[in-house]
Amino acid sequence: MNLKNYRVLVTPTSFGKHDPRLKAELENRVGEVIYNPYGRPLSSKEVASLLQGVDGYIAGLDTIDREALASADRLKVIARYGVGVDRVDLQAAHEKNIIVTNTPGANAASVAELALALILALARQMLDAFTATRLGRWPRLSGISLQGRTIGILGLGAVGKQLARRLSGFDCSIIAFDPIPDLSFADENSVILAERDEVVQQSDFLSLHLPLVPDTYHIVNEEFLGKMKPGSYLINTARGELIDEDSLLKALHTGHLGGVALDVFSQEPPDPNQPLLRHPHVIVTPHIGAQTDAATNSMGWQAMQDCLAVLMGGTPKFRVV
Repeated sequence: MNLKNYRVLVTPTSFGKHDPRLKAELENRVGEVIYNPYGRPLSSKEVASLLQGVDGYIAGLDTIDREALASADRLKVIARYGVGVDRVDLQAAHEKNIIVTNTPGANAASVAELALALILALARQMLDAFTATRLGRWPRLSGISLQGRTIGILGLGAVGKQLARRLSGFDCSIIAFDPIPDLSFADENSVILAERDEVVQQSDFLSLHLPLVPDTYHIVNEEFLGKMKPGSYLINTARGELIDEDSLLKALHTGHLGGVALDVFSQEPPDPNQPLLRHPHVIVTPHIGAQTDAATNSMGWQAMQDCLAVLMGGTPKFRVV
């Protein structure tokens, strides 16, 4: 099918960054490609201002709500660049007969690598070590070995499984919860499956890999944090809204938690005055879990292929609605 009459909006700023063939292929296939003019995830109003006359939309972490979709007069597909679709109003898209796809597994290895890096950074006080050494100090910092410790994984999906595989060489105990547990994977990778509260209570390091759905919104609240081991560590590379940030700050102030590493926040970018950004026991990164060459290339190809498949009247590989 000739796609030269179609216009495609592409908002992920990393699209084609590491593989120029992505942009070349898309620009060769369709009539016009519109790229993100802001260089960041778009607000609802910004999305709305760009969607008129657009047939396909390769979307990043934009807010794609009902108001944004109101101006979509020709849109046939939203190809979400990543796995999460919590920022897409799926009901509004369905009502307008817009197909929504995602890219499951495309960034799993990269997010898992960051989660492991953050676990190690917390265990070895890397932030304090970097800062002190650059200031000319030479502190005797005492770290925590992962050997013999219990690492908990909440959400044993694509990312959680990749993290479990990478932890297998550290001689630690891996315990995990998933609402639909993969028994064969757990058995093959020496992962102990348990109920959620058991994982929370037993873990020395607890890594979040749950999707954001109504049941998981603010799942990490005061009650949840109170069940964690005194002095334990929390890592979140999934979604910021999983955590009630006020409750987390309280748990840090009381000393109940040994430290926290956050790649995601409920508001992104967070307010510069957000207390978690300045807390001495918190490591923060700017939602970079999926920002590697391998992940962005994989997400880009999957999203583009599904977008073009829909525009050609075919069936996308990773349809959500």
